[in-house]
Amino acid sequence: MKILFVCLGNICRSPLAEAVFNEKVRLKGLQNEFQADSCGTGNYHVGDEPDHRTITCAVKNRIPIHHSGRQLTRADLENFDLILAMDSSNRADILKLSDLHHKTKVKLMRDYDPNGSGDVPDPYYGSEKNFDEVFKILDRSIDGLITELIKSV
Repeated sequence: MKILFVCLGNICRSPLAEAVFNEKVRLKGLQNEFQADSCGTGNYHVGDEPDHRTITCAVKNRIPIHHSGRQLTRADLENFDLILAMDSSNRADILKLSDLHHKTKVKLMRDYDPNGSGDVPDPYYGSEKNFDEVFKILDRSIDGLITELIKSV
């Protein structure tokens, strides 16, 4: 199964979600079952590595992170089985690009958060504390996501 994590610029939330997901899947020995990637709805950071605070947060939490920013394409909507938007604005942008048959595979990341639904806040204009909070949200949401995905394999 192929999963795509999507935020606005693809340097903060979505590359961190991709890295957390890949590490959790690897630790469970499920890397042959699931593939993940990330992208942004905007083209602001195409080719850039993740924000230095994203990298710091990942390293602090022992999560390997290697990513180059890219923008969402129509081909992504066809090629991925599940597309997870970080917030409702990202979801709306994805849906604008989607054909009717793609819409059911577009969900919000926090749909899998046991602490409640809503948006994963964008930490870009915040501090390291904001990145830590995003990590906590992603960490528990991805646990919920993997639990659901395992039921389908």
